[in-house]
Amino acid sequence: MSQPKSNKASVGSVQCENTTLNLLKANDFVAKAIKDKLLPHNILVLNVCSSPGSGKTTLMQETGKRLKNKLKLGVLVGDPETERDAIRIREAGIDCLQIVTGGMCHIEAQMILQALDHFDYKDLDILFIENVGNLVCPAAFDLGEDYRITLIATTEGDDKPKKYPRMFLTSELMVVSKSDLLPHVPFSIDAVTKDAREINPDLDVISISSLNGEGLDQWCNWLQEKVKQKKSQ
Repeated sequence: MSQPKSNKASVGSVQCENTTLNLLKANDFVAKAIKDKLLPHNILVLNVCSSPGSGKTTLMQETGKRLKNKLKLGVLVGDPETERDAIRIREAGIDCLQIVTGGMCHIEAQMILQALDHFDYKDLDILFIENVGNLVCPAAFDLGEDYRITLIATTEGDDKPKKYPRMFLTSELMVVSKSDLLPHVPFSIDAVTKDAREINPDLDVISISSLNGEGLDQWCNWLQEKVKQKKSQ
């Protein structure tokens, strides 16, 4: 008789009768190496995930504008091709390194570990990992982060949490982006929050617009509080 499933299965594992088979053991091993490498520096590591076009890079730009004089920020940004996002982020005054995945639909821990050898991270307060736009594969890969953040844009529809439950199950914060478009799209903040919290009752939710600034103070306060907690450890 199979054992009851945990509400939050560990990343990369599946319950099979009485045995848990770790399908991503190599990635988890490297993720642990990343944590060990960053541990002496008390850097808050955030894995930012979303579908393509949800506004991750624009949020990084706006975050830089608001916090670059308060916190030392760095971004490792993943894309299958080009350095366009890294260029945009650097223009906002944030140190950024592009990880070109060569067609892969997610970032793996070994990519982050290699990137750290080419990135000045030791004095950072926050290291953002802007993942490849995808709500499926990135959910399975631990990158050594302290928190996973998932953006969902109002233009995507409010049914995504139930369609892609693992991403929301393994996230600590859901950011509803492009809130300025709410009057023009069939999207309900209440509905997406209800669905997401049925999957993950502990999920924090912040609604933002990088265009008009709505919710960005709350977002920045969340970041600063998490940095404070990290430094106190």
